[in-house]
Amino acid sequence: MQLVALQSLLDNAAFAILFITMLVYWVSAAFPNIPHLRACGTAGMAIANLAIATLLGARWIEAGYFPLSNLYESLFFLAWGITTMHIIVESMGRKNIHGKHLIGAFTSPVAMGITAFAALTLPENMQAAEPLVPALKSNWLMMHVTVMLLSYSALMVGSVLAIAFLIVTRGENIVLKGNSLGTNGGRSIKDMNTLPTEPFMAIASSNNGSNAISSASTATWVLETPTKARQPLSMQRLTLGETLDNLSYRTIGLGFPLLTIGIIAGGVWANEAWGSYWSWDPKETWSLITWLVFAAYLHTRITKGWQGRKPAILASFGLVVVWTCYLGVNLLGKGLHSYGWFL
Repeated sequence: MQLVALQSLLDNAAFAILFITMLVYWVSAAFPNIPHLRACGTAGMAIANLAIATLLGARWIEAGYFPLSNLYESLFFLAWGITTMHIIVESMGRKNIHGKHLIGAFTSPVAMGITAFAALTLPENMQAAEPLVPALKSNWLMMHVTVMLLSYSALMVGSVLAIAFLIVTRGENIVLKGNSLGTNGGRSIKDMNTLPTEPFMAIASSNNGSNAISSASTATWVLETPTKARQPLSMQRLTLGETLDNLSYRTIGLGFPLLTIGIIAGGVWANEAWGSYWSWDPKETWSLITWLVFAAYLHTRITKGWQGRKPAILASFGLVVVWTCYLGVNLLGKGLHSYGWFL
């Protein structure tokens, strides 16, 4: 009984902490010169991560199995994964202080929204720990579901950072050179032959449509189509965009192998439980669609050399696909993955 009371306290505390942390990050993004705000935001995410981990641990002790059997538990595990990925990504972006302000401004609302939905919206009967259904009584539960949710966490964070990139660069058709494994920066690479030979420079359009060249610290930017109606992007926006683009790519690059492993593990478990590796039910079909979308993203980055706006749009679409795979198909109430449906 004490564990049940502790869980109720921790899920509401996690929501409150993430809500305050989100406000701190937003103020920090708006007023980056205020001292200690970024540190407070990082601390808030770490405390929320610890609170959610404690909640899941209490559920594990109470129920006697790893807490991934219903929607409430999976939502909190997803929120824990997102806060964990945030801490990892923020540490990767330590070279750009302004970029670290923006990372939390975009990731904290996602984690806060998930905990709010789980703690405040789901009915009590969906929050209660119940005995496992027969299909879930397997050692594959921890292997398959844990890896899938961690992959969703990484892919969501990477996609949210891609959206942040589009917002920071105002959707301009900017191509970033030398920011990932791709060596060909796209069709505007031919324009680089006419530029000065310094290794790093940024090109943005001015009001009259001409190109303005400025030095940058880490990469080369090209604005393919000059925009006469808008002010040229500042070097701060270009640097922020470079950071967000790079972190988005690296985070998705982390999530995609996890997704692949999770799908393979799910196939092995399905053969053990249902006698077939693949049954084309809604959850399996959308997991394949998710895999194809992010495989296309990585293919365009590594092989085609796409960077900047085009892959960011693809990654943004991937966020919708991930949410459809994770939560959307639960609205159907059909398929072999029959546990945890809303209906």
